[in-house]
This record gives sequence, structure tokens and C-alpha cells, in this order.
Amino acid sequence: MVQYRENSRWWPSLTEPLRQFGARVAEWFAPASEAARTDESYVIHLELPGVAVEDVDITVKEGVLTVKGEKKVVREEKGADFFFSERQYGLFQRSFTLPEDADTDRIEAEMKDGVLTIVIPKTKPAADEGTRVKIRRAE
Repeated sequence: MVQYRENSRWWPSLTEPLRQFGARVAEWFAPASEAARTDESYVIHLELPGVAVEDVDITVKEGVLTVKGEKKVVREEKGADFFFSERQYGLFQRSFTLPEDADTDRIEAEMKDGVLTIVIPKTKPAADEGTRVKIRRAE
């Protein structure tokens, strides 16, 4: 047991660089995106060139919107001599923490020309008509 306690001191310091490297690799393969807001909604655009709509999954859980998918390899190399290939294939994932006023029941998404657009409407604030306070007469 003493051996485990001694090792636990150096174990996190040994694994931390690997965890950081893993996070950087994940960022490298995450699709480029941009987010904006309007008066009525939040809008997220993700670049997904070459990704089919059926290979993309969008979920919302505990205030986090996650886009997962896969860019599948489709190659026919009969007689082709490649000098290099910079195309990326494989799984990707990108998550966004949503603001408190995001209406997650009305989210819409559309894919056009390799760009996924997600529109998250804002909830409408309850009409605050105010409360009238009755004043008592002091006796």
C-alpha cells in the first residue's frame, strides 16, 4: 500500500503530458466552426466538407450540444500514383456549452455545401408586467 501512495505522487505528472497531447490531437481533428448570436437565436456553423448528412449526429445533454460524425474514406485508386495526400478521414466530435436562455426543444440544423448550420432559438423571457404592492396606512 505504501508503494501505491508513493507512485501516486509521480503518476499524474507522468500522464499529464499525454493527456494534453490527446486533447491537442482531438482539437486538430475537430471541424472548424464559428458561433454567433442574433436577437432571436444562437447560430453555429461547422465546416464538414465531404461528410454525408447521415454520418452526423447532434445531441443535447445537460446544456451541452455535441456534434459527432465521421468522414468516411472513399477511394478508388486504380492506376493512381499519389505523391501525397493531405485529406483527413475519420471520426470527429465538437461540443458547445449552451447559454441558459437556449431553447433546446426547438433546435434546427441544416447541411448545405459542406457547412452544417445549427440554429438554437432563445427562450422568450416571461412578460414581466410587474406586481403592484399595496400600501397600508400607518395608524
